[in-house]
Amino acid sequence: MRQELVIGQGDKPAIIHLDKLNRHGLIAGATGTGKTVTLKVIAEQLSKAGIPVFLADVKGDLASIAEPGELSEKIMERVTKLQPEDFEPRAYPVELLDIFGSNGVPVRTTISDMGPILLSRLLGLNETQEGIMNIAFKVADEKQLLLIDIKDLRALLNFVGDNATELRREYGNISKQSIGAILRGLLVIEEQGGDLFFGEPMFDIQDLLKTDAAGRGYVNILMANRLFMSPKLYSTFLLWFLSELYEQLPEVGDLEKPKIVFFFDEAHVLFQDVPDVLEEKIELIVRLIRSKGVGVYFVTQNPTDLPNAILSQLGNKIQHALRAFTPKEQKTVKAVAETFRQVEGEELDKKLTELKVGEAMVSFLDPEGIPGYVQQVMIYPPESKMGILDPLVKEEKINRSLLYYKYSEAIDRESSYEQLQRLSEIKAIELEENEELAARDREKAEQLKRLEKEQQKEQTQQKRASSSRDSTMDRFTKNLMSQVGREVGRVISRGILGILKK
Repeated sequence: MRQELVIGQGDKPAIIHLDKLNRHGLIAGATGTGKTVTLKVIAEQLSKAGIPVFLADVKGDLASIAEPGELSEKIMERVTKLQPEDFEPRAYPVELLDIFGSNGVPVRTTISDMGPILLSRLLGLNETQEGIMNIAFKVADEKQLLLIDIKDLRALLNFVGDNATELRREYGNISKQSIGAILRGLLVIEEQGGDLFFGEPMFDIQDLLKTDAAGRGYVNILMANRLFMSPKLYSTFLLWFLSELYEQLPEVGDLEKPKIVFFFDEAHVLFQDVPDVLEEKIELIVRLIRSKGVGVYFVTQNPTDLPNAILSQLGNKIQHALRAFTPKEQKTVKAVAETFRQVEGEELDKKLTELKVGEAMVSFLDPEGIPGYVQQVMIYPPESKMGILDPLVKEEKINRSLLYYKYSEAIDRESSYEQLQRLSEIKAIELEENEELAARDREKAEQLKRLEKEQQKEQTQQKRASSSRDSTMDRFTKNLMSQVGREVGRVISRGILGILKK
């Protein structure tokens, strides 16, 4: 079995050792210098070696790897000059993927699987808003709420806003303004097609790790010409793919050949305005994913588009021509030249500006893992078609794919939206019942008050009646006693007078 890839020819063949592919790499160069052809040639060689590939087709000219090439005059001239081994026009096994579902097998993920960090990046949230996003995910975990699609996240954010007073005691301030900003961001994503790529069935990353009946690795192509119109969306989804590979694949150490090679085209958009926490996460994934048997190759115009922490981890480098028309560009070329191991006095910075289309300066790790000296090579021509994939061939590849039948129909099962809606209905019923009980209690209280008032009125009336009877009796008694007193007085008077008379 072949233990190396040969992608071009200079003073000696340009060889990449299979067991060093997981040490990652870089393909760089100005527009129109041959990066796409180089990427296609490497993908073909990897497929022949039984290694699956993942790449994004931004311009629409990579998917044509599914069709055999034509022996044009220019191709034959390069074949004659370079003499690549076993060269013949041929097609390669492909899976066409599309998060919008129109140009390939639908690719979906769930809100939960995307996670708060990548979602915050996708929505362009500030630090405060990202904090609220983390709170929302924490609440979902505690209440066992499934976050699948955008309506689930919207329902959850509204729930957090409605219960901000309670949650504030545990998580701190939750402002309605921040929740409103997140909801507006969700609306933008929804208009970009979020209702299509957030949902189920979620794409299983294991479906990328396939070979055909002949043992060739599948070239998994994300059709990204529409997706790249939203660079942040594009870079976030590619990063999600990479994160899924990192999280799901087991530790395997250094293999004879990687399980898959992942190409991150237009990599500069990944690091534009990226928050520190996400850049650290990317750096961590790139550093550790090699032990999962994954090679990561960044494709960009200029190596300085990538952070130094990432560049330092890229062992295999292919550098096409750079332009140096301004003092700033000249400094960049010198900086790039210094990243290669070169013979003293080679003037690599000058050579980088003089490379022809299809030529590149390459430096690959040797069998001991040591960076080789940089050499100038001409890249082999691709065996597959140059240009755009025929629309009929594209439709055939999509319709005959087993993955299409697995992922074509979206599933909308019960999740946070329905769970919170039911919880809201239960609360509404409880509130209605509580209001009825409160109304009954109020009615009872009012009845008691009326009874008390009636009793008080009755007691008052009784007191008044009793008081009136006592007053009448007193007057009667006084009158009677007055009369008795007068009669007794007269009797006594008569007695005394009678005595006196006697």
